[in-house]
Amino acid sequence: MKFSAKTLTAMKALTTACIALGLTLPQPVFAQDVDFGDDSSEWAIDGECDDPRFTGPGMTTTPLLDSDIRADATDCKTAFDQGRIELKSGSSTRDSSRIAWGDDNGEWANDGECDDMRFEGPGMTTTPLLVEDVKHDASDCRSAYEAGKLELRSS
Repeated sequence: MKFSAKTLTAMKALTTACIALGLTLPQPVFAQDVDFGDDSSEWAIDGECDDPRFTGPGMTTTPLLDSDIRADATDCKTAFDQGRIELKSGSSTRDSSRIAWGDDNGEWANDGECDDMRFEGPGMTTTPLLVEDVKHDASDCRSAYEAGKLELRSS
């Protein structure tokens, strides 16, 4: 089938416009870029995302807790992949994979404040820091770090 020069020019212009539009549209965040964590939450695997970093109709209607950050992976990843939730604007995907977080076995773990003296910043507790809390407040410290509220101390 032969096309006239006018038709070919119009087709080229349309193709160019489609490509240009595709390059200017915002690109989606793919699940592999989001650290969903694990299923350690009491509310994990109940069909609703309980991680307060997300928003959308796939979220629970109960109050959101910081202790559920990265602790409801299956529900949140499923809802994210289905387009029923998205990261809240300002939620960080800051890479924290190089930090040895430890566990949540400290006396003050899961209280919303980082008690690990390896860190500094507004996400830290205002109470005295104890050596025994190093690597024993992982969830609080990791959440604050990834939200940009903590940095590793330089020395």
